[in-house]
Amino acid sequence: MAADKLSLPLLLRGPPPPPSKPIFHDSHQPPIPATPSSPLPSLLQELLPSSQSPTPPNSSSHPTFRRVRRRLGRLRDSNRGKPWSLPHPLSSRAHRILQSLLESDDDDDALLDGLNPAPSPLDLLGIVKSLGFHRRHRAALRVFDWARERRLIAGAPSIVAVVVGILGRERRASEAAALISGLKDDGGGGFAPDVYAYTALISALAGEGRCREALAVFGEMESEGCRPTLVTYNIVLRVFGELRMPWDRVIALVEAMRGDGIPPDAYTYNTLISCCRGGGLYKEAGEVFEEMKLMGFAPDRVTYNALIDVYGKSRKHEQAMRVFRDMEAAGFAPSIETYNSLVSAHARDGLLDEASEIKCRMEEHGIQPDVYTYTTLVSGFERAGKDGSAVAFYEEMRAMGCKPNLVTFNVLIKMHGNRGKFKEMMGIFEELRESGWTPNVVTWNSLLSVFGQNGMVSEVSGVFKEMKKAGFVPDRETYNTLISAYSRCGLFEQSMDIYGRMLMAGIGPDLSTYNSVLAALARGGHWRQAETILVEMKKGCCKPNELSYSSMLHAYAKGKEIERMVDLANDIYSGVIEPHKVLFKTLVLVYSKCNLLFETERAFTELRRRGFSLDIITLNAMISIYGRRQMVSKVKEIMSFMEERGFTPTLTTYNSLINMHCRLGEPEKSEEVLGEIRAKVGRPDLISYNTVILAYCRQEQMGDASRVFSELVGSGLCPDVITYNTFVSAYVAHSMFVEATDVVGYMIRQGCHPNENTYNSIIDGYCKQGRLDEAGSFVHNLRKLDPHVAKEVIDRLSERIALKQPNF
Repeated sequence: MAADKLSLPLLLRGPPPPPSKPIFHDSHQPPIPATPSSPLPSLLQELLPSSQSPTPPNSSSHPTFRRVRRRLGRLRDSNRGKPWSLPHPLSSRAHRILQSLLESDDDDDALLDGLNPAPSPLDLLGIVKSLGFHRRHRAALRVFDWARERRLIAGAPSIVAVVVGILGRERRASEAAALISGLKDDGGGGFAPDVYAYTALISALAGEGRCREALAVFGEMESEGCRPTLVTYNIVLRVFGELRMPWDRVIALVEAMRGDGIPPDAYTYNTLISCCRGGGLYKEAGEVFEEMKLMGFAPDRVTYNALIDVYGKSRKHEQAMRVFRDMEAAGFAPSIETYNSLVSAHARDGLLDEASEIKCRMEEHGIQPDVYTYTTLVSGFERAGKDGSAVAFYEEMRAMGCKPNLVTFNVLIKMHGNRGKFKEMMGIFEELRESGWTPNVVTWNSLLSVFGQNGMVSEVSGVFKEMKKAGFVPDRETYNTLISAYSRCGLFEQSMDIYGRMLMAGIGPDLSTYNSVLAALARGGHWRQAETILVEMKKGCCKPNELSYSSMLHAYAKGKEIERMVDLANDIYSGVIEPHKVLFKTLVLVYSKCNLLFETERAFTELRRRGFSLDIITLNAMISIYGRRQMVSKVKEIMSFMEERGFTPTLTTYNSLINMHCRLGEPEKSEEVLGEIRAKVGRPDLISYNTVILAYCRQEQMGDASRVFSELVGSGLCPDVITYNTFVSAYVAHSMFVEATDVVGYMIRQGCHPNENTYNSIIDGYCKQGRLDEAGSFVHNLRKLDPHVAKEVIDRLSERIALKQPNF
């Protein structure tokens, strides 16, 4: 859905109102006061009051943190410290029964003796509710069971909502669901679940992260004719936010809420702002914020924190800081959540110095950084390629007595995995378990991502199997990761199969899903299909963001569609597409891969001119294009900059240096860089060895090339067809056809099948020297050398020789 179709006036039914009209305005309703009183019965207010604004959950992505949520209705309870007020006071006998129950042991068989004869239904409700308040949950449940056996609960239907709430607080949502189901099956002694019982169950399920089950209960409730209350809608809105539901679904829910004659409260507005996090809907969040103030609701700390979080996750750090200043001006002291959102906003956008300064500022204000703060900084510096700083913050965290949590371990797993340090990565995985943590879905997703990025398809499949064996049901993020992982392994069809399985599992695509599919299409150069997905996004519920357009640039580059790539780049430069740091970095990368020097330098200059931070990927792209063009001084300039700014060279950095020395005819220097990889990064990859072998072959140093080949095999890597073709081409260039043929036989015996280029180089070598008969003899006897060679290949080789005939 296009951005102009997502504005909040669509929450109204019928034609859109004038711009000055409030979004939720109803001419038949009185203006909503700044501090509205809830129209709900006092029982539900106390169970699930709408006046408590939600603590906005934080995103999984960079990285995912879950904070402990306070139970709804407790934080601002005016009766905190004494039994909650009741619609009817307890009788004197009920007071005595309650006191006896509070003084008794929960397992005392005589616990319920004092209930005979049975108290009135309202007294039963008060007793159970008071026991729940005093956290005597076991006693409360025993009293309820006693009343249920005697079919007494019909006179106090709200008691079921109280009990479901108690089970929810004990994270026993399954028992709460079974209770509701059982009451429906046996008639409940004349009781049918009401909106309060259903709402309490929805809240209990949501509190355990069982959001889809919560929505199923909501649908069941509506189908049975129970009209949702304000609290019900607010909880379901929160569930929508957790599930990152498309914005049009959120709009539809609020429209239904208004259709039921229920005006929003402060909780509704705060939740709507939080719902904008997943899709990067910062404009919509700003509109909700302005509407909230227009309707007379004063933003509180939670409102400001939620809005800062939305801007941060949308990479709008300047807007986040502006809201921060407004928050201080409004008299709200920033909390650790506020500072952590700001640290995250800047770290996600690569502004690591600023993120570090915010950490110092919070310390100056007497707020000690927590594990979230440190983990965010570790993650940010890791993404930028500044491993030294990442490790330094991790060590500071440990020194301050702040123990790493599961998210910290997940970040460290990703850091080592992204650097190809699989031994260290698995060491962190073991430390995670030894520290008492159980791998969660993010842990498994991180492993899937790492192995996928390194093209380790068997490991991807193995981790996915282990994940399911451990009892984890794949979530949307898992499917997104698998789509990306298989596409990185070059398995495009498997990626699309995973996408289909995700849809069959009832999990709809979100912005991350679309971006994962776009990235998969981009890796295959399927730019036409990518354009179709982009159109679908614009027409649907997810407007494309910078990652979407970044994938389009990669798709055009891979498909050699330079004109389309340039047209899209011009839209970015001109502002037709909102300029973003990610897009300028992508331009540097794709232009570098296409070996377009002027365009690469323009994008790099524009990136710096706009004040965007640099990262290791961008710097590697510059080293790559300068190295390919043998611009040594420029390469040294970038390397010096990296050293000064604390960037840690990666395997990609060193491979570009190897390639530069290879092009310069300096094989010894290429091999020196190979040694640096072993010392500073770990094991070189196949590209490293292949390039050094090529460097020696170009200089006719075949002995050195063979020595490096032996090192390659000894390192545990398997030579590929490029490795062998390098030797074949080198021997042919020196008329050593016997040796070239021996290489072909050796590679076949090692299980590496020659490709057509292997044979083309031999045929062309013979023909170049006018030895056409020997070329023909080679083709005639090729099946003896390669029994599996296709007839079509032999025919094309014969035709290739014929084309070289003088009289052709």
